[in-house]
Amino acid sequence: MRLSILDQSPISSNQTPQDALNWSMKLAQAGEKFGYTRYWIAEHHDLSGLACPAPEVMLSYIGANTNRIRIGSGAVLLPHYRPFKVAEIFNTLATVFPNRIDLGIGRAPGGSSEAMTALSGNFIKNVGNFPSLLKDLLHFLDDDFPTDIEYSKLSASPIPENPPIPWLLGTGKKSALLAAENGVPYTFGYFMSDEDGAAIISEYIDSFKPRKEGQTPQVIVTVNVICAETTEKAEEVASSFLIWSIKMDKGESKQGVPSISEVKHYKLTDKDQETLEKVRQKIIIGNPQEVKHKLFELRTKYQADEMMINTITHLPEDRIRSYELIAKAVYSEENRHENK
Repeated sequence: MRLSILDQSPISSNQTPQDALNWSMKLAQAGEKFGYTRYWIAEHHDLSGLACPAPEVMLSYIGANTNRIRIGSGAVLLPHYRPFKVAEIFNTLATVFPNRIDLGIGRAPGGSSEAMTALSGNFIKNVGNFPSLLKDLLHFLDDDFPTDIEYSKLSASPIPENPPIPWLLGTGKKSALLAAENGVPYTFGYFMSDEDGAAIISEYIDSFKPRKEGQTPQVIVTVNVICAETTEKAEEVASSFLIWSIKMDKGESKQGVPSISEVKHYKLTDKDQETLEKVRQKIIIGNPQEVKHKLFELRTKYQADEMMINTITHLPEDRIRSYELIAKAVYSEENRHENK
């Protein structure tokens, strides 16, 4: 089983945004050391608890400070932008960092309605045109517009020897079928979906139409995970994320991810309890063996080629330690099977 990292660049209550972004770079370096396949960083706008509105900027920084791990966006929110510019940016990254760049694509707003207006002014219209925007983007990445199309003489220079690999991110059937129709790998957001993901992914696999010769369907499943040496320690560390999730849901996240001591003073309302239960249904919390078992279980159920892990804690050291423990547990299991 391959493991990867999704980073939302969370800002803790004792951090500045600069701190959070520097720790994002350190997380990518740690992921490379621990054997993770890829590191993706998310795009969010005007969300006070998250530090990264521009994945492409951070990827240049992270690429320059790592050597092998694949790096990408999780995701570029395409309705805000023109496909040509997105292709230019990621072709440039793929030229500077050969055979390492992924272009995760999403259609969510990533922020408030005011942010949507400030970014593009016509986000809703562009969401409706998303299939067309995706097709244009793929043509720019593949440099293969048909001759009768307006952009046939246009190239998204520089053209890298190894183009960025596009991935479509989603949480429902619509996105999965769009990925299958266009022959692109699919990432299912288990951690933020209430849909029947196993059925959705099965439809994606069954409906897949290769865009290029030799292509096959590929699936990543993204899940929230917090791991520590013991179950009790993991629950304690996870309390910061759980309360922060409640605050995010209520629009009260300006203070950042709270510390464990701050969490102890937070009084839950009945509505908070409902939110908490919903969040807990979509997160894996436990010791390395418990986490490993659940990840293998989800991989089988969702026919995933890769599990992408999103971990948010108050202390960045706890976050990196969580990724380390997961990698050791999962890869030791893989080695055990290989040596039998």
